Amino acid sequence: MTQDFYSRALSQKAQNLQPSGIRKFFDLLAETPDAISLSVGEPAFQTPWHIRDAGVYSLEKGWTKYTANAGILTLRRQIAAYLLRRFELTYDPEKELLVTVGGSEAIDLAIRTLVDPGDEVIIVSPSFVCYDPLTRLAGGVPVPVVTQAENDFKLTPDELRAALTPKTKLLILPYPCNPTGAVMARGDLEAIAQVLRDTDVVVLSDEIYAELTYGSRHCSPALLPELNPRTVVVNGFSKCYSMTGWRLGYAAGPAPLLEQMTKLHQYAIMCAPTASQYAAVEALRAGDEDIARMCDEYDDHRRFLLDGLRRLGLETFEARGAFYLFPSVAKFGLRSDLFCERLLKEQKVAVISGTAFGPGGEGYVRMCYAASMEDIAEALRRMERFLAVPLA
Repeated sequence: MTQDFYSRALSQKAQNLQPSGIRKFFDLLAETPDAISLSVGEPAFQTPWHIRDAGVYSLEKGWTKYTANAGILTLRRQIAAYLLRRFELTYDPEKELLVTVGGSEAIDLAIRTLVDPGDEVIIVSPSFVCYDPLTRLAGGVPVPVVTQAENDFKLTPDELRAALTPKTKLLILPYPCNPTGAVMARGDLEAIAQVLRDTDVVVLSDEIYAELTYGSRHCSPALLPELNPRTVVVNGFSKCYSMTGWRLGYAAGPAPLLEQMTKLHQYAIMCAPTASQYAAVEALRAGDEDIARMCDEYDDHRRFLLDGLRRLGLETFEARGAFYLFPSVAKFGLRSDLFCERLLKEQKVAVISGTAFGPGGEGYVRMCYAASMEDIAEALRRMERFLAVPLA
């Protein structure tokens, strides 16, 4: 078959999507022996043993069949108990919770459930790479709102008000934020609620980093009475329990929304992996100490990397959540992607260009401090050598 055949056969939506900007740097990293990576957004910890044991035990017991579409009821009850215990959120495990294949599936389901062709979706930027393409695949129109370092990368009421139109269907709030590390406090969310008061806009709150906050407790939009009836919360097990490869997440929200999301999930997925669900039950039952231990270590890494970057002269916002820093490299006179490429080639340190995270990312790079302290220290030494000579 010719290329023309495939151009005709493939959907225009798929062909028009751009590959993830992160993938380019992963490919370069794979070609660079002895590189130190501060690029991958993945915990350096192994999944705690007691969680792994629970997954193994489920296999030994032969619990390998399909589960209920929405997930094992025991797991949904544990999720409900966890959300109440940790974040004061109340959900009915039988009607308001859905277990998904990672938080990514939950995001996709929420967007496809809510967005019709032509609907506008407000997306805070810079933010995680999937929101824009998933909106486009649903036929929606992404409306990026660029947040500013001087506002701690928070979405402001004025920015939201300026982006709202009669076509706005959904607002995506990704806090704590990947890549900036920004968080939204209750007062910030109350101001957002006032802007949305007389609209029909639904909020998709991506809270995958909710447990990884430093100096403050995460506040979900769903905790606010004004926002709760219009908010779908997405969370999962990848970051806080170091369970990335288990591919397990969940959505929580009003029953009418979750009912439709579950229907799409039935057709596309059937159910999340059974062994992962049993492992997640154990994580929720006995994993609070694991969360505290990992979060404390991330905080040490955060402060060490932040101090190191500032000593090198990089203007760096002090992230209060997730496990990333987002330093500005604009003063060096290179585009962000070229800065990253040269740093990798010349000093074998891998970071991600801010442009991978949407409008507003130019002039910044993302660095993940979930790496070992030894790797962070060596990366800083190599960066010092890199910055010792003029770059432009």
